[in-house]
Amino acid sequence: MTGPLPVVIYRDELLPPSETFIRDQAEALAGFVPYYVGSRLVGGLPLPPERTITVSEGGTLGRLSEAAHKGLGLAPALRRRLERLRPVLVHAHFGPGGTMALPLAQHLGVPLLVTFHGYDLTVCDDELQRASFPERLYVHRRAELRTRGSRFLAVSRFLRDRLLAQGYPPDRVLVHYIGVDLDRFRSDPDVPRAPIVLFVGRLVEVKGCEYLIRAMALVQEVHREAELVVIGDGPLRESLESLARAELRGCRFLGAQPPEIVRAWMNRARVLSVPSVTAASGATEGFGLVFLEAQAMGLPVVSFASGGIPEAVEHGVTGFLGPERDWRRLAGGIGHLLSDATVWERFSAAGPARMRARFELRTCTAGLEAIYRSVLPGRRFGAVA
Repeated sequence: MTGPLPVVIYRDELLPPSETFIRDQAEALAGFVPYYVGSRLVGGLPLPPERTITVSEGGTLGRLSEAAHKGLGLAPALRRRLERLRPVLVHAHFGPGGTMALPLAQHLGVPLLVTFHGYDLTVCDDELQRASFPERLYVHRRAELRTRGSRFLAVSRFLRDRLLAQGYPPDRVLVHYIGVDLDRFRSDPDVPRAPIVLFVGRLVEVKGCEYLIRAMALVQEVHREAELVVIGDGPLRESLESLARAELRGCRFLGAQPPEIVRAWMNRARVLSVPSVTAASGATEGFGLVFLEAQAMGLPVVSFASGGIPEAVEHGVTGFLGPERDWRRLAGGIGHLLSDATVWERFSAAGPARMRARFELRTCTAGLEAIYRSVLPGRRFGAVA
């Protein structure tokens, strides 16, 4: 009887704090054992050390090894370790990660699957060419990836359409929602809700925090007790804090926080608002797992109907969505949920029910395992304990 099979989960940097979704999905696998592979550790999310393999171990030699891996696809020590491991496939995250993992998959003779999450399909090529080396390499090797990749997974229908528009083969493009762990994202009814509007995300243009601050200035004219709490960090933090000091009477910037702190704030707040917009670079919200996490905890959402967000949030059922950059309408949606307890209760109850029906992590991951099996013809799969 065949037991769980080893698979490589490739992310060039292992693993940024904001990418819990990669670890959560991998650890939810039942018929496969994930091994995390990348260029180097970044001191973000903890990973099981016995299943984490990097090209660089630090120091000058590590930097040279990483450069050879990225620039030439040469990583002999990594290849030897993976040969001993004998993974059945490589699953890379983000388009640039797919181009980095392609030589590994070819050397091992196994299928390559790539999940696209957003910026890798929405940012224009000129911007990618000005970004880091993996992004530049992706632009140059995208045609090869399209040809040699086994499956291309989009985290939303919106991103699937982007993949098809960029010439990825329709018979190998699939929509796969990652899902949310409903055991962890569950509200505690004994914790009272406060008039808090919560933002969770990187402080970059695409997340639209500026529009939320402007909306909250209008909200606080009516709801003087309302407070904005911002969780996240990024290059716009200083300017956003300055705007908030000028516009708002109640606002806290907490910086990046671990998942358990984010969940605690989701349990206290009355509204989640991450009003993502299409940035000047073309970057657009591909889906937004934070919206699923909030709804799972009974926290209604107010946002813009940008990118893949309408797939994550059902307007008029679990939240309110409006046109991009219309911060006055954003304020109206927030104010409605702060003042109308009946609507808030209805939205709050609908969120967890929708997550159970469509976005439960284990169910979604079972779908991923079916995709894995589809690229492994001739292999027998035994029962999973």
